[in-house]
Amino acid sequence: MSFRVVRSSKFRHVYGQALKREQCYDNIRVSKSSWDSTFCAVNPKFLAIIVESAGGGAFIVLPHNKVGRIPADHPLVGGHKGPVLDIAWCPHNDNVIASGSEDCVVKVWQIPDGGLSRTLTEPVVDLVYHQRRVGLVLWHPTAQNVLLTAGSDNQIAIWNVGTGEVLISLDCHPDLIYSACWNWTGSKLLTTCRDKKIRIIDPRKGEVESEAIAHEGSKASRAIFLKHGLVFTTGFSRMSERQYSLRTPDALGEPIVTVEIDTSNGVMFPLYDPDTNLIYLCGKGDSVIRYFEVTPEPPFVHYINTFQTPDPQRGIGMMPKRGCDVATCEIAKFYRLNNSGLCQVVSMTVPRKSELFQEDLYPDTLSDEASLTADEWLAGEDAEPCTMSLKGGYVSGRAQTLTVTRRTNALATGRERRRDDDDKPERSPTPRDSHAGTPASATPPPALAALMEKQLSDLVDEIRKLKSVIVKQENRIRALEATVKAVLPPPTPVTPAVTTPAPTPDNDHDHDDDAMAPDEV
Repeated sequence: MSFRVVRSSKFRHVYGQALKREQCYDNIRVSKSSWDSTFCAVNPKFLAIIVESAGGGAFIVLPHNKVGRIPADHPLVGGHKGPVLDIAWCPHNDNVIASGSEDCVVKVWQIPDGGLSRTLTEPVVDLVYHQRRVGLVLWHPTAQNVLLTAGSDNQIAIWNVGTGEVLISLDCHPDLIYSACWNWTGSKLLTTCRDKKIRIIDPRKGEVESEAIAHEGSKASRAIFLKHGLVFTTGFSRMSERQYSLRTPDALGEPIVTVEIDTSNGVMFPLYDPDTNLIYLCGKGDSVIRYFEVTPEPPFVHYINTFQTPDPQRGIGMMPKRGCDVATCEIAKFYRLNNSGLCQVVSMTVPRKSELFQEDLYPDTLSDEASLTADEWLAGEDAEPCTMSLKGGYVSGRAQTLTVTRRTNALATGRERRRDDDDKPERSPTPRDSHAGTPASATPPPALAALMEKQLSDLVDEIRKLKSVIVKQENRIRALEATVKAVLPPPTPVTPAVTTPAPTPDNDHDHDDDAMAPDEV
């Protein structure tokens, strides 16, 4: 009779190793904002970190080869008027990054290859919609140029960055939105909120498909979609103990497993690797990184190991699998931000004796190509993400320039349209014109159309009120002028008086002569 004592797993011996200080990034003034964000974003080309900046918000962008001590006057990306709260690299263009700030504006930036040579203040596009600070930016996993933003106004906006317009606006949260995550194909959205509920939303329909209380604690919680559809959450219990849970979308209120970890008060960020089904839990203020493996066998979430460091972490970023070194069997790479200004690089490795490519460790991973366009996704299409093989390693391509094409403003006045029509030269109709119409991509969604209609009606009301005020003031001025004319007499013409000098008497001359001295005669 035989039985298995130790669970068989190829990731059971994963270990973490911190690189030497000379291979890390030092002298970085990490942001001191109290916002629950990772403050760091990484891709195979660049490392971006939110930093302290006087007179607004900024973040620093470093190429991976620029290690060591960073000069204090290194160029920044600084166009925000308030502190930057969140940043995210575009998964389909390694030179494009989005940032959200307390100034209520989301900016999308184009970073040149090789990094910045001077401070960048002009973004590719400004996305203005939110009424309060924007604390969450998230790119779509499969659709090109689709960006999700969430603000403290409890609103979620989904943008087409290529045109700078809002595709969808969601108003289904009664309180502050803590986190958001797309599923594997980008057809569903998972959010956590201050009301302790997690919600699965169909963004194109604007409907909440299911919702449930995630964790009883009042502190911030996080939730992510796993590759096969399960939901993994982190949060706090009623006794302020940190815990994680695994759930199914059909029964969000009944977790498959819930495990309490410790009593620390830092928010835990779950970082997920879909290729290996490993979840890394990184708490703000912690000095450890715990990692777990999700499997179909009970207890479903298996603890593997803990990476321990002496310094607490203020933020953390995870490198996409494209940027890992397959020659050393590296399956994950983290960038830990310490309070001392050091960005520590931690490599997670599976020990293997062979130097050949390990196909079991590196299945086809997410590539930098989009599966859909923004208009195709908005029309209801779904597609699996594009994947690529890491055999032979990954080489970053040349920089792709993000171009923004503004569409016709739906709030343009009829006068401006008529003026544009008058300026255009007349041309004879062609057979193609008989089939011309408004393209489906230019038709705004119902929610946006209703918002535009409301704004237009409000603008017309304001103009009507302004006209009435002007008419009242004109009548008042006329009445005052008539009153003044009736009360005051007509002015009489005034002739200027001519003054003639008075004649001088002779005795005055005599008196003057007598008064003269003898020698003056």
